[in-house]
Amino acid sequence: MDFFQTLLTTLVIFSVLVIAYLLVTGSGAAKAQKRRLQALRYRHSESVDAKVDAQFKRAVAARRPKAYKIAGSGSRLEALQLRLTRTGKDWTVTQYIYASIGLALAVAVLMFIATKALLLSLGIGLMVGAGLPHLVVGYLIGKRTNEFVSKFPDGIELLVRGLRSGLPVTETLAVVAQEVPGPVGYEFKTVIDRIKVGKTMEDALQDTADKLGIAEFNFFTITLAIQRETGGNLAETLSNLADVLRKRAQMKLKIRAMSSESKASAYIVGSLPFLVFGAIMYINPEYMGGFFSDDRLIVAGLGAGVWMAIGAFIMAKMVSFEI
Repeated sequence: MDFFQTLLTTLVIFSVLVIAYLLVTGSGAAKAQKRRLQALRYRHSESVDAKVDAQFKRAVAARRPKAYKIAGSGSRLEALQLRLTRTGKDWTVTQYIYASIGLALAVAVLMFIATKALLLSLGIGLMVGAGLPHLVVGYLIGKRTNEFVSKFPDGIELLVRGLRSGLPVTETLAVVAQEVPGPVGYEFKTVIDRIKVGKTMEDALQDTADKLGIAEFNFFTITLAIQRETGGNLAETLSNLADVLRKRAQMKLKIRAMSSESKASAYIVGSLPFLVFGAIMYINPEYMGGFFSDDRLIVAGLGAGVWMAIGAFIMAKMVSFEI
């Protein structure tokens, strides 16, 4: 089997896996149709709770302009730029692409020097170059999100105290931007800057919510928008929201503690094949040397790596809980 046949076989295996994934997940049109049917069911239901829920959804939808566009939905480059922005770093898409290409080439060259296997070196280089920067960006987003969520109830309580003392909402937001450290103060400062250049408070908050993609801040934005439309005691509403967010954080910690055993099992099962491969490679290098020279074993190894990645993804979804 020459190089081109091996490459063709690898591409066919990868294409089959992608098609199977698309068939399992379903199309976006089917999901949109399901959401519309559910909205109609709520609208014509006789249940009071269903009618209240439908009215709430209509109120949320009505506060957005007709040409509203979800952030990052324009193109893949726009979505990538949004991910880089959520890290809190001043990274650009060009820097990210250059770093990924450089990392892939460096790993491929080092692997080729060590193993003299071109296909294996290219495969590992592409996986590392495409996967490692994505994982780093995801880690930084998760770290900044956790910092934001941990300090956000304190910011809301400071906002409540300012409202109860008689300050207007915009000035209270400026106080939160100055007093609360970390991502919370920075994001509230961006909200104030948008208001100063002429945007309404609802639009400024919505832009920040789209950029962050954090459920807690979306709750805050929706609460302020609906309260300004319906009236009521804003301080009391935000105080209840801060209490709900703290209880939500406590529930997340409980879920993390209860699922820690399953996560440990997933880590052990996922790392065991690599540990066994490394141990056998250390004990008897000639026995495992075929994975670096034989094209058939290289394709088998790459296919096994893809299946391991799919299994790790499934196990991660099984131990991941949303509240």
